Amino acid sequence: MFGHRGQFLVPPLLSFSPTVRRSSPFFGAALSGALLAFSFPPHGHPATAWVALTPLLIALFGARSSTVGFALGVTTGVVHFAGLLPWLTTVMMEFGGLPLPAGVALNGLLVAYLALFPGAFGAIFVLLCRRYGESALWIAGPVWLSTELGRLWLLGGFPWELLGYSQTAVLPIAQLASLFGVHGVTVLVVFVNGVLTLLAVGQTGRRGMALTVGVAVLVAVVLFGTWRLSDEQLLRAGTPLRVGLVQGNVPQEDKWDPAHRVSIVQRYLELSRRSAAAGAELVVWPESATPFSFETHSDGGLVRGLTRETGIHLLFGSTRFESYPTRRMFNAAFVLNPDGETAAIYDKIHLVPFGEYVPFRSLLFFAAPLVDTVADLTPGVDPVTLPVGSHLVSAAICYEIIYPSLVRESVREGSQLLTTITNDAWYGRSGAPHQHFQQARMRAIEQGRYLVRAANTGISGVVDPYGRVVARSALFETTTINQEVRLLAELTVYGKIGDILAYASALATLGLVFLAWRAKR
Repeated sequence: MFGHRGQFLVPPLLSFSPTVRRSSPFFGAALSGALLAFSFPPHGHPATAWVALTPLLIALFGARSSTVGFALGVTTGVVHFAGLLPWLTTVMMEFGGLPLPAGVALNGLLVAYLALFPGAFGAIFVLLCRRYGESALWIAGPVWLSTELGRLWLLGGFPWELLGYSQTAVLPIAQLASLFGVHGVTVLVVFVNGVLTLLAVGQTGRRGMALTVGVAVLVAVVLFGTWRLSDEQLLRAGTPLRVGLVQGNVPQEDKWDPAHRVSIVQRYLELSRRSAAAGAELVVWPESATPFSFETHSDGGLVRGLTRETGIHLLFGSTRFESYPTRRMFNAAFVLNPDGETAAIYDKIHLVPFGEYVPFRSLLFFAAPLVDTVADLTPGVDPVTLPVGSHLVSAAICYEIIYPSLVRESVREGSQLLTTITNDAWYGRSGAPHQHFQQARMRAIEQGRYLVRAANTGISGVVDPYGRVVARSALFETTTINQEVRLLAELTVYGKIGDILAYASALATLGLVFLAWRAKR
């Protein structure tokens, strides 16, 4: 058992086989994927994210080639996104009419696509490690962010739960988003994972420096966040406005059934009257709240009559049609004045794949029940701001709220209040409504604005400019929320500079890859 000087010897029968040794990095990569999935709601915890990437980084640091690095990153991505998005299969089965195998296959295609981005990170990071050694671990954050930037934009983008969102509820950390957006939080989380990896695989003499720098950066971020939270200047600035949120709680299977049209409209009218009686000046309904196209259906007059009767401004979602030059349908947000007239209309820009349009429709023959039921909506062009009296507000429809630059553009156009209207009835009691609400909270911190969210079946709520939830509803309850917010005009640092950090990270990554590639030749 023991050799010279007490050295422990592993018996031949217990020594690891070459297959096990080759597989162990992939176990580490899969562990990172699982930890990433458990960094997000509803079952995860923010603390998990601070160590989630460490097993992958250790595996990549010892990888022989970028090809292996890509495979390790894909492994992490597959486990991560499969654990994060299982609710998509249920949605496609229940509302798309797909059998279980087809639903799993279609979700699997999305998971495989999303896994390509961690795969790209793995390939790039191995190249940098082989050129720059352990110094590459200091720049893991910008490299990871560069691949997330690709996920944000390629093929229309699907930036669901970027890594920085894991810290939305950790308010002293999340305040960093007021400077650099959610991307800044992402870089910080990956940076800490890189420091932990340095402590595990770095040279002994440099571990103390890595720990010191890591702690110093974290302390600086927490001190900034604590100061911003205690300042509370944004809670005193601006003009007060009382907002009423209506959560109609209409089952998805009833929403477009003509037999339920009258009862749905009456429910929204009655709840809105209740909000108006409680002092609401602006009442917000969810996405597609009217079970008809507002502009063309006779019951649209009932909605206009509500504003005349109560004197409120009303913001709500409905479908909108244009017949010239071709017939087109939009998912729109309307604002009505107290006189019942339409003040402005915003057409949704970022449409939901497989919900509002089908990408690569001709290739998805195996998903015909879903493909055939999805009507191709037309995307809007500009982020129109909506007037409420002498002030402007913005409306992000459904998952548009997960696009930071779209919300920032609305604020740059003068929006003093963020609203988001959605119908999360599709997702049932899965993790999706919780994840969706989490991402909406980050927009309030980034822009230094109050955010109000009206969701058909929940979660509806009000978030202050620091990301604190002032009021929220439970899932699947019929209710209203009345809350005073403030209309704010001041821009945050992120509101002024936008995604400079993300694009600088992408340029730096490209430059380092080019230099590493040239040195390799």
